[in-house]
Amino acid sequence: MKVILVTDVPKLGKRGQVIAVADGYGRNYLLPKGLGIEATPANLRRFEGQKDAKKRRSERETSEAETLAGRLDGFSLTVKAKAGEEGRLFGSVTNKDIASGIKDILGLDIDKRRIEIEEPLKALGTYRVAVRLSQKISREITVAVEALE
Repeated sequence: MKVILVTDVPKLGKRGQVIAVADGYGRNYLLPKGLGIEATPANLRRFEGQKDAKKRRSERETSEAETLAGRLDGFSLTVKAKAGEEGRLFGSVTNKDIASGIKDILGLDIDKRRIEIEEPLKALGTYRVAVRLSQKISREITVAVEALE
């Protein structure tokens, strides 16, 4: 029996592979658990269509990320916060604050989870912060934390 794997199956194959398995294994394990579908011509066409759509979506997202990366090159953001003696902030500057600053200045709606800081910024100064736009594309921006007067 030939089966198209819907998910990765350990010791059997990766998602999208067409494999030959024993009839009982296919009918009693792979198909009922949703790990694979029977490799009929209609299912093969449908799966290829899904693969093509996923590829087009990925290419579109990559091109959008490259456009955003071009706008973020050399970008610096100044965040003002209340600070006490010795340059310590009363609160902290988080990735949410940085995302809202980018939106205010550039008009780019970047999800706060895409801004990578190890821990919130709690002191005055200049920091380099990575913005992950896609799996392959990332840019660093400069964030200057200044005291609010």
